[in-house]
Amino acid sequence: MKQVTFLCSANYYRSRFAEHFFNWLANQEKLPWRADSRGLLVGHWGNIGPISQYTIEALQARHIPVIGEHRYPKSLTLTDLANSDLVVAVKENEHRAMMANQFPLWIDQVEYWHVDDLDCALPEEALPVLEENIRALVARLLNQESAAA
Repeated sequence: MKQVTFLCSANYYRSRFAEHFFNWLANQEKLPWRADSRGLLVGHWGNIGPISQYTIEALQARHIPVIGEHRYPKSLTLTDLANSDLVVAVKENEHRAMMANQFPLWIDQVEYWHVDDLDCALPEEALPVLEENIRALVARLLNQESAAA
């Protein structure tokens, strides 16, 4: 099983949606990949709780089960980077500088997307963009898997 790690700032909203949506879609498509998620500024806004209500509502609206207790946000570590086959930061102009500051040797090994946070876009605007990116990623990984077979 290969590993993709989604990054955002707080590991509370966008990256958590990406993690759950990717895992659901990969399972549907029988893609041998698993997603996890981490944040680059976890704790910066204090204790914001385990997961955004926007994330839960968006997953439920897509009929994706949100089961059990939700873990609290986790900070990215070097071990996370080393154990990932792919790392995706959801907003380049937000996360590239954070990567450069915290993990400079990894900055160019991350794939950067362009999905706005709540300060720039409402969830009903941002999460469909994130979903589209994830669907494209799954399709790309399926093509790579079939080409390698």
